[in-house]
Amino acid sequence: MDQPLTPSYRPLYQQIKEALMSRIVSGDWPPGTFIPSESTLAREYGVSVGTLRKALDTLASEHVVIRHQGKGTVVATHDSDRSLFQFFHLVRLDGTRSLPISRVLIRERRVATADEAEALGLTAGSEVVHIRRIRELEEAPALLEDVVVSSDRFRDLEREPQTLPNTLYQLYQQRYGQSVAHAEERLFAVAAGAIEQQYLGVELGSPLLEIRRIAKDLQGHALEYRVSRCETQNHCYLNEL
Repeated sequence: MDQPLTPSYRPLYQQIKEALMSRIVSGDWPPGTFIPSESTLAREYGVSVGTLRKALDTLASEHVVIRHQGKGTVVATHDSDRSLFQFFHLVRLDGTRSLPISRVLIRERRVATADEAEALGLTAGSEVVHIRRIRELEEAPALLEDVVVSSDRFRDLEREPQTLPNTLYQLYQQRYGQSVAHAEERLFAVAAGAIEQQYLGVELGSPLLEIRRIAKDLQGHALEYRVSRCETQNHCYLNEL
């Protein structure tokens, strides 16, 4: 005999959070704009200010909005500081952070590999934009990075803008209206090959850290697949829990 279905229950603040998220995703409140006050939104949705505040606090914890004491709540934007501290975890062995400087090696439109299509949720034969770049820390090469995105979602990225900014997530948001909300990363120990020897200045077979990242949008859809290979003599991966 089939078991009776149990009604799903979501707290009211979670429902309000999802309603607010929908308006952000739809563009009602673009990145960098202040949303209406807590009291205004509470009246609009017919909930208490406490419930509305809890929904906004949840969005803030997910880096979707930023709360400014005495000023209000603004939809988050990607800038170099946010990208450095939220998404860039390579530091010197003493823990010092610095903003990486990028040098582009390859920028092309091509057919996705099987791994890239799977990571981005694309069908076989779909086209992607592939960017390979060296990222330097304190004027020394530290990472060799391959970035892949859907060419449909990021049309003409293989040629526009002519000069790519150092922080791609800011470009995704400002030019294409695509915001990276969070990312999932997997770390692997790999040995340096000829290309890493050439561009990172390491010996063949020396240990590297490989970081495979899938960056996702506000709705949890994959936006970008990024594979970074990092030298480990002077740097390490730092994740503060």
